[in-house]
Amino acid sequence: MSLSVSIAHSLGAFRLDVAFQAPPGVTALFGPSGAGKTTVVNAVAGLLTPDAGRIEVDGTILLDRRAGIDLPPHRRRAGYVFQDARLFPHLSVRQNLLYGRWFGRGDGPGLAEIVDLLGLGALLSRRPAALSGGEAQRVALGRALLSRPRLLLMDEPMAALDRARRSEILPWFERLRDVTRIPILYVSHSAEEVARLATTVVHLDRGRVAAQNLPLDKAPGVTLRATLRDYRANVAHLDTPAGPISISAHAPPLALRLRIDAATVLVALSPPEGLLGTTVIPAVIEDVRNDLLHLRAGQALLLARRPPGPLPATGTAVHAVLTAPPRILPE
Repeated sequence: MSLSVSIAHSLGAFRLDVAFQAPPGVTALFGPSGAGKTTVVNAVAGLLTPDAGRIEVDGTILLDRRAGIDLPPHRRRAGYVFQDARLFPHLSVRQNLLYGRWFGRGDGPGLAEIVDLLGLGALLSRRPAALSGGEAQRVALGRALLSRPRLLLMDEPMAALDRARRSEILPWFERLRDVTRIPILYVSHSAEEVARLATTVVHLDRGRVAAQNLPLDKAPGVTLRATLRDYRANVAHLDTPAGPISISAHAPPLALRLRIDAATVLVALSPPEGLLGTTVIPAVIEDVRNDLLHLRAGQALLLARRPPGPLPATGTAVHAVLTAPPRILPE
């Protein structure tokens, strides 16, 4: 199942003209504010009718302006998760979830499966006012999934959360990415979120696609094997060829692969201070090629973007700072 988007639309002086494919997994619409990300998602959802174009998912045409096809939102079967959870305040978590199920069609997960997937069991009797921001977004996500969508749309779902709440909800989004088989269109201007969640990236800039269908595994970076050394308080402490790495995890992984993208590695000459929860790996500069630093860390190679200014000499001992947690790749 995949989503195909090709649309053009004018909003005053702003002109949007984009075309891309979104396969199963998380396709991130990435770019600065005003690039057109939300406009694209609203067009896919049917909340905005573009001037021209075609949108198709799994062989079903949602929009074809030339053929006069423009399905209303309720017939597009698109689950939408907004920046704010938009839960019904007078309903319990269970009732909010079941509201999504009333609109579901065809086969799909039931309430028990979604509750287990998103860890909502302890929240079912609560009202939205008693939920944290991260908990509310998990409920909103569950409600969208219970509508049994053919695609899932997320418009900056963590923009209203502080860093602690984002760290709380990211593992659940990763779990969803790893088990779902539908396209997920994820709007973000956060490089950290994109590096951690996306399987495909569509970089938008001023209403155009600046880079299209870029799988993150083909972006500069390395993949490391990891084994579990310890698991406490939803944190997995892993041994890797580059050294110990700790990541948030909803369950203790036994053996896995980690993806460390060059864009998430910074190089420091002295040990950084005050970065609680950030992984810092001792390394040595081995080479500089194609604007990438090649770092020898333990028995592994790490890649980092070349920083501006003069570089230390080859052989200099440095500290590789991971600005975002490594992504867990499926075996």
